Amino acid sequence: MNASELVSTRRAHTTKEPDAFGDDRLSSLERYFPAGFHLVDATLGTTLHHAPGQPPIDLDPRMASIAAAARRGRMTQIDEEDPFLIVALPLDDDPGGRVAVAAFVIRPVTVEEDLIEPALRLGLAPREAAQWAARQTPWPSEALEAVGDLLLSSWSDHHRLAQLEQETQDLSVNLASTYEEISLLHRLSQNLKISRSNEELARIVLEWLLEVLPARGVAIRLPRNVEQEGVVEEGPRTVPLLLTSGDWPIAAEQFTELVAQCGAAHLQRPLVLNPPKTTAPDWPYPGVRQLVVVSLLEGENHFGHLAVANHCDGAEFGTVEGNLLGSVAAILGIHSGNLELYRQQSELLSGIVRALTSAIDAKDPYTCGHSDRVARVAVCLARELGCDAAARNDIYLAGLLHDVGKIGVDDLILRKPNKLTAEEYEHIQRHVRIGHRILMDLKKLDEILPAVLYHHEAWDGGGYPRGLAGEAIPAAARIIAVADSFDAMGSDRPYRKGLPDEKIDEIFAAGRGRQWDPAVVDAFFRCREEVRHIAREQYVSPPIDPAAYD
Repeated sequence: MNASELVSTRRAHTTKEPDAFGDDRLSSLERYFPAGFHLVDATLGTTLHHAPGQPPIDLDPRMASIAAAARRGRMTQIDEEDPFLIVALPLDDDPGGRVAVAAFVIRPVTVEEDLIEPALRLGLAPREAAQWAARQTPWPSEALEAVGDLLLSSWSDHHRLAQLEQETQDLSVNLASTYEEISLLHRLSQNLKISRSNEELARIVLEWLLEVLPARGVAIRLPRNVEQEGVVEEGPRTVPLLLTSGDWPIAAEQFTELVAQCGAAHLQRPLVLNPPKTTAPDWPYPGVRQLVVVSLLEGENHFGHLAVANHCDGAEFGTVEGNLLGSVAAILGIHSGNLELYRQQSELLSGIVRALTSAIDAKDPYTCGHSDRVARVAVCLARELGCDAAARNDIYLAGLLHDVGKIGVDDLILRKPNKLTAEEYEHIQRHVRIGHRILMDLKKLDEILPAVLYHHEAWDGGGYPRGLAGEAIPAAARIIAVADSFDAMGSDRPYRKGLPDEKIDEIFAAGRGRQWDPAVVDAFFRCREEVRHIAREQYVSPPIDPAAYD
């Protein structure tokens, strides 16, 4: 493709009109909150759309609060009467734009509960409101605000990215003769993936910049980052990192000093330095004759610096180099911002998982820590079986949540110190289906649902809930089954001590190809020392409760 063809292509590729953003945002909002949202024009004070999944709310008296939420630019609580909470979330970047309004319940509600007074105070029909509330999944106000903030941040990033794409199109028209520069931006945009770290993307950028800019050296300085929770095998960057390509003239410490001395730490626009500034007697970096520095920014967040040094022909750097670096830096900044948003979303998910795991442990103190140990052992088995990092992360989450359905199991049966009756055993078998139902609405956990539902299936078809056999059982469920059995056999219970290692080995050998997948059992024997180390490291025997034997 030549330069003129590139310009034509860029002109043909149009971005979304501003009005389309509100529609897309309303759709994404309803994916997170299935109950639906009313849509209000904050400028005109009129209701544009009533959500059929919401109770009929009289919005007219609340228009002032809705308009205030639009000006505030974030999710706002506009009315609350326990257990009801009404919130407003701006959909448009314009403070006077459209606002989504919805009612939620902040705690569990039963059909029999008397909700007449709170419903009347909110202007709701009591009977309809009570029936509606009993069907709803409770949303704590803190969780609502956290998800609302994440959505607003994501929408803002998408909007800024769309604006950047438009600016890139305009730049392609003005720089049609510099095809290589436009090609760089195009290639970079094709490499924006959440799975690619900012360090990986930075190395690609350095290589490409040397191809299109008349510079002898290029560099990107990335600050240290924070450790991401919920990632099994990826550590943090604890010190700043300077990545360079070509003939870069100064060390990392000098580059940091230069940026600080020139006041380029958080500049919104590129800083261009040429002689006579760089040839003055007091210039402390004689190896730097020409320089362009730009910050990697996303909103108020700073993610490092991008710089080029020393023109190949000894000429000056100007607006062409500055604008190109500015565009590249903006893309890198948005990518880093998206990584940070993804990290925050991962932390939110991790918090939900930890809360559910704690709820499981609280059901039975004698199995406290069981889910954590199963998760760690399952990851060890998965690694031995050659599973990739993504699969190991899914298996780790599945291990943490495999028994979440026990929340719905009768405590007396769950803690019974002697043999279960047939009816009690059938009752406890329900926990896999209960766990599946609890997690099925969390889209980020779709990949772990099979392991939660089928980890009690047996290789010979004698398990539950469906009697699956062999490879019809999902692979993750087969791995969790061995990890779960190992920890169950090795842990103390009110009615017995944990089995010795030799007895556990004997049981696994006898059940290979009958109870458990032979390949997973073989993996267990290959890494059993590591597995046993996990069990010893994590497990602390709970005190025996004499009342359990009464």
